[in-house]
Amino acid sequence: MARVLVIGSFAESLIRLRGHLLQQMVKNGHEVIAAAPGIAPDVSRTLANMGVEYRRVSLSRAGLNPFVDLYGLYCLFRLFRAVKPDVYFGYAIKPVVYGTLVARLTGVDRIYSMIPGVGYAFSDDSAKSRFIGLIAKAMYRRTFRVTDRVFFQNPDDKQLFLDLGLLKDEGQACLINGSGVDIDTFTPAPFPAKLTFLLVSRLLGVKGIGEYAAAAAAIRRTNPDVVCRLVGFFEDSPSGLTASDIQSWVDNGAIEFIGPLDDVRPALAQSSVFVLPSYYREGTPRAILEAMASGRPVITTDAPGCRETVVDGRNGFLVPARDIEALVAAMRYFVEQPDKVAVMGAESRRLAIDKYDVRKVTRSIIEAMQLGCTNA
Repeated sequence: MARVLVIGSFAESLIRLRGHLLQQMVKNGHEVIAAAPGIAPDVSRTLANMGVEYRRVSLSRAGLNPFVDLYGLYCLFRLFRAVKPDVYFGYAIKPVVYGTLVARLTGVDRIYSMIPGVGYAFSDDSAKSRFIGLIAKAMYRRTFRVTDRVFFQNPDDKQLFLDLGLLKDEGQACLINGSGVDIDTFTPAPFPAKLTFLLVSRLLGVKGIGEYAAAAAAIRRTNPDVVCRLVGFFEDSPSGLTASDIQSWVDNGAIEFIGPLDDVRPALAQSSVFVLPSYYREGTPRAILEAMASGRPVITTDAPGCRETVVDGRNGFLVPARDIEALVAAMRYFVEQPDKVAVMGAESRRLAIDKYDVRKVTRSIIEAMQLGCTNA
């Protein structure tokens, strides 16, 4: 039996993104401790029911304040000293970089990292983004010298890290199909009477929300019965949208804003087609996988992380990033051929089962981490 420490950048992700993995580690007889920033009693209770202990750790998700990060390193050091893990698994940049550093200093035997998308530092061309990118690359390069395996959620990110010389060699990289999706939790539902497009995302400009609003306005000018909805929560980020941004699109009749949802299944059930015109460097967007498992066609960008989820013309369409005209054309296809919604939705469901079933993804991670044979 191994003692495994898993650290993420926010508590809820331990359930939503890593819950099945944590459960399987426990089933395989390992002692599992999961940590993230914040007091999260609901998360703690859910994890306890899985047999996983939750620990709070002070670690800022973003920013480069050296005093805040030094305190975060101190808190990580205390956590590792208390837990004394045999295996460390970190995902998101600070748990990967800082967690790995402390794991090495405290003598952890095996260290694993996951890159769930390379994010803002590799997505934006601003001077600030380029500066953050330089720091991130230097930190990743040093981190991966002492990491056993690095998990990537799409081949573009894996190749980028190899091309930049951030990995020791190609054998260090392990390619997985995103975080996977629970195909028993997300299931097909009847389509609504009105053609309804849906975007679920953090409210960041780089997710293509402005492009979606513009395309929705264009569609609704000629087809006012078509519904275009947006679900998501605001985030403090260089690319974060404001309430006034969203309200302007609501006021001009382009979109309906639902706001944040703890459970997106009702919104998916009331949708016909899922849209995510992201130009953010995604890992594999969980929202797309949930839509696919729910039997919805997908319109997304021909961009890293997104392009793997769609076979163009089969379960949806790939459009160039930031190309509003192409996005309008893809959406209009379903307006003009509504019978294709069910056909392509069935293909999405089939692809989710074949490729993105969370049990298959978990099995590949468990095997790569040598944490016992699993029947996940």
